[in-house]
Amino acid sequence: MKKGGWALLRYSSMHEKKPYPTDLSDAQWKCLEPHLPAPKQRGRPRIYSPREILDAIFYVLRSGCQWRLLPHEFPRWPTVYHYFRKWRIDGTWERVNRTIRERLRVRLGRNAQPSAGVVDSQSVKTTGVGGEQRGYDGGKKTKGRKRHLLVDTEGFVLKAKVHSAKVMDHEGIKPLLERAEEQFFRLSHLWLDAGYRGDDKGKDWVEKTLGWSVELVERPRKAASKEVLMNWAAEWLNEGVKVDWQNLLPPRGFIALPRRWVVERSFAWLSHNRRMSKDYERLCTTSEAWGYAAMIRLMVRRLARAR
Repeated sequence: MKKGGWALLRYSSMHEKKPYPTDLSDAQWKCLEPHLPAPKQRGRPRIYSPREILDAIFYVLRSGCQWRLLPHEFPRWPTVYHYFRKWRIDGTWERVNRTIRERLRVRLGRNAQPSAGVVDSQSVKTTGVGGEQRGYDGGKKTKGRKRHLLVDTEGFVLKAKVHSAKVMDHEGIKPLLERAEEQFFRLSHLWLDAGYRGDDKGKDWVEKTLGWSVELVERPRKAASKEVLMNWAAEWLNEGVKVDWQNLLPPRGFIALPRRWVVERSFAWLSHNRRMSKDYERLCTTSEAWGYAAMIRLMVRRLARAR
C-alpha cells in the first residue's frame, strides 16, 4: 500500500455515516419530502440534502445534545441550525405539522379537519441560558415557562404556544386560540379542566369570543369529611333509610378523566425527547418549533407504517 494509504482508509472509515435510530427511513422520507421548501433557483447549490439536515435536527431533538456537539457524521452544526432557524421563521415547522396531521387523520378514517379539541398546559423548568418570558408558577411550584397545547381527539398537536409560567391558564388560552376559528374552521367544541373557569376568562371567553361549546372536566369532589358523612348516615338510618357512608366518598386511586388524558398523553409524547425535558431555548418561538418537530417525527412514523 502506498504511503499515506492507511491514513486515508482510516479517515474514510471514521467519516462513514452510520445510521442512528433517529434517522428517517426511506418510507418516512417519502412522506416528508413533498412538504419541505423547494431549493432556490438562484445562489449556490445545496451541499447537503434536506434529509441529512432533518436527520441531524431529529438527533438533537431526541438526544438533547447541544448544536455544537453534533457528531461529525452529520452536516456542520451551523448549517443544521441555519435550516432549523429558517424553517422556524418562515413557518415551515407548523405548516408541515398541519399537512402531516391532515394526511394521518385521513389515513385513520377521520376528517382532515377536527371538530373537537382539548386544551391544557404544562409548566417546565428553564435553564441558565436566559431569554424572554420566564416566571414562577405558584400552583406547580415551577420556575420557567408554560407550554400550552391545543390537540385534536387523537392527541395530535393543532397549535402550540409557549409563554411565561406565571401566566394563568385562563389567560394563556387567549393567545393560543388567536385566529383559531380561521385555521380550524370545523372546530366547535373544547374540553378544558377547572383551571379555565372564570368570568371573561377561559371557558367563558371561548364561548363568547369564538362561539364554541366548552365542557369543563373536573375531578370528583369529596362531599364532606368522614365524620360528617357518618353523621348523615346515622340520621338517615333513624328515618328508616340505610345508607353506607363509604359509598358517598369519591373513588380512590387513579381516575381517567374524560378527554383529559388525551392532551396529557400528548405532553408525554413530547417529553420523550430529551431536548424538551426542560426549556433550553432563549426564544419561546424556538420552543414551539421543537414541539412541532417532535410531533412531525411521531406522526410521520405512524404514517409510514400505515402505507
